[in-house]
Amino acid sequence: MSLPTALTAISEESLEALFTAARTANTFTDEPVPVEDLHRIYDLVKMGPTAMNLQSLRVLFICSEEAKQRLVAHMSEGNRAKTLSAPVTAVLAADNDFHEFLTQTFPHFAGAKDSFADETRRVTMARNQAWLAAGYFMLAVRALGYAAGPMAGFKAADMDAEFFGDSTWRSFCVVNIGKPGPDAWRERLPRLSFDQAARIL
Repeated sequence: MSLPTALTAISEESLEALFTAARTANTFTDEPVPVEDLHRIYDLVKMGPTAMNLQSLRVLFICSEEAKQRLVAHMSEGNRAKTLSAPVTAVLAADNDFHEFLTQTFPHFAGAKDSFADETRRVTMARNQAWLAAGYFMLAVRALGYAAGPMAGFKAADMDAEFFGDSTWRSFCVVNIGKPGPDAWRERLPRLSFDQAARIL
């Protein structure tokens, strides 16, 4: 693939699919999400920029009924029904040992891994950059024609114990993925205006 010499704005239809017309889905049909599309979602997400290309986001795709039951046991009551209706639910996690991969992802800086020897700094960076990548994740889901339903209502420590054991992955967000079902959409809540949220110097 050649590098672009010029960038072109995407169509209004694409902007609607990604931003202006998109909503958080609350119900889903039973249409499956092919495993190939889960790979495509991740392959789009990994291309988004992160600091030092550290790529701290990790994704656990929950597809089986058995795994879904284990998942909802740690979620708040209000999030369980819609999660059970989704064909796939992604548990987004930050890898606190992302620095172990820096010789692969940031090879031109020999001291990259050692620069994250301090655990407090490393954990903060892992979470911040994983949240950044989570934004790419939502857009990737929408770009492939699916609805995304991100949620934060779950017991993270219990979720980590259930699915991540002794690993260095730490959950921070759960995202339902699928085709929207009946009454999936709620009215868009108000957004702040440019003048309320932005400045030009």
